Amino acid sequence: MREAIRDKERLQHILDSIDRLTESQQAHTVDFASDPVMYYGYVKLLEIIGEAAYMLTLDFKEAHPQTPWKKIIGMRHVLVHGYYQISRADVQDVIINDLPVLRPQIEAYIQELSSAD
Repeated sequence: MREAIRDKERLQHILDSIDRLTESQQAHTVDFASDPVMYYGYVKLLEIIGEAAYMLTLDFKEAHPQTPWKKIIGMRHVLVHGYYQISRADVQDVIINDLPVLRPQIEAYIQELSSAD
């Protein structure tokens, strides 16, 4: 069974990974899809987001249904186990379109848990 006390830490892992992806994308003028090492670094950070989401307690995820936890976790499973099915365009789409929506949600959850401390 997962511990509720760890939810805040897992959320921070998600936030840190989002920030690393965003900062790296803004800092590099090279298309990440053309650099295999950079591309797989981005994939790893997306995997961390999915793994951290998976490790959140069920109570927490159920209390915050506005975040698509199943999709986030599902993407992690595909990145790890079905890596050959992922296109670089899909990875870029998630970074550009999905992470900016996810980030404020995660920040709000961290604030919520900090207020409860």
